[in-house]
Amino acid sequence: MDIQKISSRKIYEAIADQIKEQIISGTLKPGDKLPSTKDLAEKFQVGRSTLREALSALKAMGLLEIHQGEGSYVRSIESQDVDLPVFDSLLMNRETVIELIEARKALEISNAALAADKRTNEDIVKFEAVLKNMEDFLGNEEEGERSDMLFHLTLAEASHNSIMARMIDSISTQMQTAIRETRRLQMYSSKTVSKQLWEEHKAIFEAIRDQDTAGAEEAMRRHLFHVEQVLLKFLKK
Repeated sequence: MDIQKISSRKIYEAIADQIKEQIISGTLKPGDKLPSTKDLAEKFQVGRSTLREALSALKAMGLLEIHQGEGSYVRSIESQDVDLPVFDSLLMNRETVIELIEARKALEISNAALAADKRTNEDIVKFEAVLKNMEDFLGNEEEGERSDMLFHLTLAEASHNSIMARMIDSISTQMQTAIRETRRLQMYSSKTVSKQLWEEHKAIFEAIRDQDTAGAEEAMRRHLFHVEQVLLKFLKK
Protein backbone atom coordinates (compact mmCIF):
# COMPACT_ATOMS: atom_id res chain seq x y z
CA MET A 1 0.00 0.00 0.00
CA ASP A 2 1.12 3.58 -0.72
CA ILE A 3 2.15 5.79 2.21
CA GLN A 4 2.20 9.61 2.25
CA LYS A 5 3.95 11.92 4.69
CA ILE A 6 1.77 12.92 7.66
CA SER A 7 0.91 16.61 8.25
CA SER A 8 0.81 18.38 11.62
CA ARG A 9 -2.89 17.60 12.34
CA LYS A 10 -3.85 14.81 14.74
CA ILE A 11 -1.57 12.03 13.59
CA TYR A 12 -3.95 9.11 14.05
CA GLU A 13 -6.67 10.95 12.09
CA ALA A 14 -4.30 11.57 9.19
CA ILE A 15 -3.31 7.90 9.13
CA ALA A 16 -6.94 6.83 9.26
CA ASP A 17 -7.78 9.18 6.37
CA GLN A 18 -5.00 7.70 4.20
CA ILE A 19 -6.17 4.14 4.77
CA LYS A 20 -9.83 5.17 4.35
CA GLU A 21 -9.05 6.78 0.99
CA GLN A 22 -7.38 3.58 -0.22
CA ILE A 23 -10.44 1.55 0.84
CA ILE A 24 -12.89 3.93 -0.87
CA SER A 25 -10.80 4.09 -4.04
CA GLY A 26 -10.63 0.30 -4.23
CA THR A 27 -6.86 0.12 -3.76
CA LEU A 28 -7.64 -1.91 -0.65
CA LYS A 29 -10.48 -4.33 -1.36
CA PRO A 30 -12.96 -6.12 0.94
CA GLY A 31 -11.21 -9.05 2.57
CA ASP A 32 -7.71 -7.59 2.15
CA LYS A 33 -5.52 -7.93 5.20
CA LEU A 34 -3.57 -4.86 6.28
CA PRO A 35 0.12 -5.15 7.15
CA SER A 36 0.82 -5.86 10.82
CA THR A 37 0.58 -3.08 13.39
CA LYS A 38 4.36 -3.20 13.73
CA ASP A 39 4.92 -2.85 9.97
CA LEU A 40 2.38 -0.04 9.58
CA ALA A 41 3.83 1.85 12.54
CA GLU A 42 7.28 1.64 10.95
CA LYS A 43 5.99 2.76 7.54
CA PHE A 44 4.12 5.75 9.00
CA GLN A 45 6.99 6.37 11.43
CA VAL A 46 4.68 6.56 14.45
CA GLY A 47 4.29 4.61 17.68
CA ARG A 48 2.12 1.52 17.79
CA SER A 49 -0.39 3.17 20.15
CA THR A 50 -0.98 5.94 17.56
CA LEU A 51 -1.39 3.35 14.82
CA ARG A 52 -3.89 1.40 16.95
CA GLU A 53 -5.93 4.60 17.44
CA ALA A 54 -6.13 4.99 13.65
CA LEU A 55 -7.25 1.38 13.21
CA SER A 56 -9.84 1.78 15.98
CA ALA A 57 -11.24 4.85 14.21
CA LEU A 58 -11.52 2.90 10.95
CA LYS A 59 -13.22 0.05 12.78
CA ALA A 60 -15.71 2.55 14.26
CA MET A 61 -16.47 3.74 10.72
CA GLY A 62 -17.27 0.15 9.77
CA LEU A 63 -14.37 -0.03 7.31
CA LEU A 64 -12.21 -2.57 9.15
CA GLU A 65 -12.62 -5.76 11.13
CA ILE A 66 -9.95 -6.30 13.78
CA HIS A 67 -9.38 -9.84 14.98
CA GLN A 68 -7.27 -10.18 18.11
CA GLY A 69 -4.07 -12.03 17.28
CA GLU A 70 -4.92 -12.27 13.57
CA GLY A 71 -4.85 -8.76 12.16
CA SER A 72 -7.02 -6.13 10.49
CA TYR A 73 -9.17 -6.82 7.42
CA VAL A 74 -11.08 -4.52 5.07
CA ARG A 75 -14.83 -4.89 5.45
CA SER A 76 -17.38 -4.91 2.68
CA ILE A 77 -19.19 -1.60 3.12
CA GLU A 78 -22.37 -3.07 1.66
CA SER A 79 -22.43 -5.71 4.41
CA GLN A 80 -22.85 -3.19 7.24
CA ASP A 81 -26.05 -3.87 9.20
CA VAL A 82 -25.32 -1.55 12.11
CA ASP A 83 -23.51 1.76 11.93
CA LEU A 84 -22.87 4.60 14.36
CA PRO A 85 -21.50 8.08 13.73
CA VAL A 86 -17.80 8.55 14.32
CA PHE A 87 -17.09 11.05 17.06
CA ASP A 88 -13.96 13.18 16.73
CA SER A 89 -12.40 15.17 19.57
CA LEU A 90 -14.71 13.69 22.19
CA LEU A 91 -12.84 15.48 24.95
CA MET A 92 -14.07 18.78 23.51
CA ASN A 93 -17.73 17.72 23.53
CA ARG A 94 -18.91 16.74 27.00
CA GLU A 95 -22.51 16.24 25.90
CA THR A 96 -21.50 13.73 23.24
CA VAL A 97 -19.58 11.67 25.78
CA ILE A 98 -22.55 11.72 28.17
CA GLU A 99 -24.85 10.50 25.39
CA LEU A 100 -22.38 7.77 24.54
CA ILE A 101 -22.26 6.67 28.20
CA GLU A 102 -26.07 6.62 28.37
CA ALA A 103 -26.29 4.50 25.22
CA ARG A 104 -23.65 2.14 26.53
CA LYS A 105 -25.49 1.68 29.84
CA ALA A 106 -28.76 0.89 28.08
CA LEU A 107 -27.09 -1.70 25.86
CA GLU A 108 -24.68 -3.30 28.31
CA ILE A 109 -27.13 -3.74 31.19
CA SER A 110 -29.60 -5.49 28.89
CA ASN A 111 -26.79 -7.49 27.34
CA ALA A 112 -25.60 -8.71 30.75
CA ALA A 113 -29.05 -10.16 31.43
CA LEU A 114 -29.12 -11.83 28.01
CA ALA A 115 -25.68 -13.32 28.56
CA ALA A 116 -26.72 -14.67 31.98
CA ASP A 117 -29.67 -16.38 30.36
CA LYS A 118 -27.93 -17.73 27.24
CA ARG A 119 -24.25 -18.23 28.14
CA THR A 120 -22.58 -21.54 27.35
CA ASN A 121 -19.77 -23.45 29.04
CA GLU A 122 -17.44 -22.20 26.27
CA ASP A 123 -18.36 -18.61 27.16
CA ILE A 124 -17.47 -19.28 30.81
CA VAL A 125 -14.01 -20.52 29.80
CA LYS A 126 -13.43 -17.36 27.74
CA PHE A 127 -14.51 -15.12 30.62
CA GLU A 128 -12.18 -16.91 33.02
CA ALA A 129 -9.23 -16.42 30.67
CA VAL A 130 -9.93 -12.68 30.30
CA LEU A 131 -10.32 -12.19 34.06
CA LYS A 132 -7.10 -14.12 34.74
CA ASN A 133 -5.20 -11.86 32.33
CA MET A 134 -6.79 -8.78 33.88
CA GLU A 135 -5.72 -9.91 37.37
CA ASP A 136 -2.19 -10.77 36.23
CA PHE A 137 -1.63 -7.30 34.78
CA LEU A 138 -3.16 -5.06 37.46
CA GLY A 139 -1.58 -1.61 37.09
CA ASN A 140 -0.52 -2.21 33.48
CA GLU A 141 -2.18 0.55 31.42
CA GLU A 142 -2.14 -1.08 27.99
CA GLU A 143 -3.13 -4.57 29.15
CA GLY A 144 -5.78 -3.09 31.43
CA GLU A 145 -7.48 -1.27 28.56
CA ARG A 146 -7.19 -4.30 26.26
CA SER A 147 -8.60 -6.72 28.83
CA ASP A 148 -11.48 -4.38 29.64
CA MET A 149 -12.46 -4.18 25.97
CA LEU A 150 -12.10 -7.94 25.54
CA PHE A 151 -14.30 -8.63 28.57
CA HIS A 152 -17.16 -6.55 27.20
CA LEU A 153 -16.82 -8.04 23.72
CA THR A 154 -16.82 -11.55 25.25
CA LEU A 155 -19.96 -10.60 27.13
CA ALA A 156 -21.57 -9.39 23.89
CA GLU A 157 -20.78 -12.72 22.23
CA ALA A 158 -22.20 -14.58 25.25
CA SER A 159 -25.60 -13.02 24.54
CA HIS A 160 -25.71 -15.12 21.35
CA ASN A 161 -27.62 -12.31 19.67
CA SER A 162 -25.81 -11.18 16.52
CA ILE A 163 -27.50 -7.76 16.40
CA MET A 164 -26.68 -7.02 20.04
CA ALA A 165 -23.10 -8.19 19.52
CA ARG A 166 -22.66 -5.83 16.53
CA MET A 167 -24.11 -2.88 18.45
CA ILE A 168 -21.92 -3.53 21.50
CA ASP A 169 -18.84 -3.97 19.30
CA SER A 170 -19.49 -0.67 17.53
CA ILE A 171 -20.24 1.36 20.67
CA SER A 172 -17.28 -0.23 22.49
CA THR A 173 -14.97 1.07 19.78
CA GLN A 174 -16.47 4.55 20.16
CA MET A 175 -16.08 4.22 23.92
CA GLN A 176 -12.45 3.26 23.53
CA THR A 177 -11.84 6.55 21.72
CA ALA A 178 -13.66 8.47 24.46
CA ILE A 179 -11.69 6.64 27.12
CA ARG A 180 -8.39 7.51 25.48
CA GLU A 181 -9.39 11.14 24.96
CA THR A 182 -10.44 11.50 28.61
CA ARG A 183 -7.30 9.81 29.93
CA ARG A 184 -9.02 6.71 31.29
CA LEU A 185 -5.69 4.90 31.01
CA GLN A 186 -4.89 6.64 34.29
CA MET A 187 -7.47 4.33 35.85
CA TYR A 188 -5.32 1.35 34.99
CA SER A 189 -2.00 2.83 36.07
CA SER A 190 -3.24 2.68 39.68
CA LYS A 191 -3.23 -0.84 41.11
CA THR A 192 -5.92 0.14 43.61
CA VAL A 193 -8.31 1.40 40.94
CA SER A 194 -7.52 -1.38 38.46
CA LYS A 195 -8.14 -3.95 41.23
CA GLN A 196 -11.55 -2.40 41.85
CA LEU A 197 -12.33 -2.62 38.14
CA TRP A 198 -11.24 -6.26 38.13
CA GLU A 199 -13.53 -7.00 41.09
CA GLU A 200 -16.44 -5.30 39.28
CA HIS A 201 -15.85 -7.41 36.18
CA LYS A 202 -15.55 -10.53 38.35
CA ALA A 203 -18.93 -9.77 39.95
CA ILE A 204 -20.52 -9.45 36.51
CA PHE A 205 -18.96 -12.74 35.44
CA GLU A 206 -20.09 -14.60 38.57
CA ALA A 207 -23.70 -13.51 38.04
CA ILE A 208 -23.53 -14.62 34.40
CA ARG A 209 -21.91 -17.91 35.39
CA ASP A 210 -24.71 -18.53 37.91
CA GLN A 211 -27.32 -17.47 35.33
CA ASP A 212 -28.55 -14.76 37.70
CA THR A 213 -30.07 -12.26 35.26
CA ALA A 214 -31.06 -9.68 37.89
CA GLY A 215 -27.65 -9.97 39.54
CA ALA A 216 -25.88 -9.54 36.20
CA GLU A 217 -27.87 -6.38 35.47
CA GLU A 218 -27.11 -4.92 38.89
CA ALA A 219 -23.39 -5.78 38.75
CA MET A 220 -23.13 -4.17 35.30
CA ARG A 221 -25.04 -1.11 36.50
CA ARG A 222 -22.63 -0.63 39.43
CA HIS A 223 -19.59 -1.07 37.19
CA LEU A 224 -20.78 1.43 34.58
CA PHE A 225 -21.72 3.94 37.27
CA HIS A 226 -18.13 3.79 38.54
CA VAL A 227 -16.71 4.23 35.02
CA GLU A 228 -19.11 7.12 34.37
CA GLN A 229 -17.99 8.96 37.51
CA VAL A 230 -14.32 8.69 36.50
CA LEU A 231 -14.95 9.86 32.94
CA LEU A 232 -17.09 12.80 34.02
CA LYS A 233 -14.47 13.85 36.55
CA PHE A 234 -11.88 14.12 33.79
CA LEU A 235 -14.34 15.89 31.47
CA LYS A 236 -14.76 18.68 34.01
CA LYS A 237 -11.04 19.50 33.82
